[in-house]
Amino acid sequence: MTLTFEVDPAVDPALRDGVLSLWADVSNAGGAVGFVPPVTPEEIRPALLKHLVAMSEGGTRLLVGRDEDGRVAATAFFTFNTHPLMTHWVWLYTVMVHPRHQGRGYGRDLMAAVEHTARTAGGFEAIEAIRLTCRGGTGVDGFYARSGYKEVGRVPDAIRVAPGDDRDDIIMLLPLA
Repeated sequence: MTLTFEVDPAVDPALRDGVLSLWADVSNAGGAVGFVPPVTPEEIRPALLKHLVAMSEGGTRLLVGRDEDGRVAATAFFTFNTHPLMTHWVWLYTVMVHPRHQGRGYGRDLMAAVEHTARTAGGFEAIEAIRLTCRGGTGVDGFYARSGYKEVGRVPDAIRVAPGDDRDDIIMLLPLA
């Protein structure tokens, strides 16, 4: 089976709760998506609300992947730059695939859908690159590199996971032009 991707899905309680559950499950499985386990959906809710507000204001767009049962199984949030000298690239945030789907190639599918969305969806016409950051020490930078992203910067010890456990903040870029 594969995931079915949708850009700018209607935000309803089922989508909201699905993203919250996904985010908590990914975090609790050790995923580097802004939280350290253990975490509950209620602790994540304020971060999701920030994304949803930015979506309602037009500054953020959501790509969601659903599994064969229609459950939210993957996400990526695109955030447009407001600085006039940086409007030609977007940030990619909260890139997740549910742990139950790991190892099936769905991460590759998600990143291909991200690139396809940035190249073809309305509203992305002037976008020339996708930029993201990831937590060092997880190996995810290798995954992004295999998806075509290049490391373009690194801030040593910028992410404090726990006292004595500092990780690099790795900046990666996928040129679209």
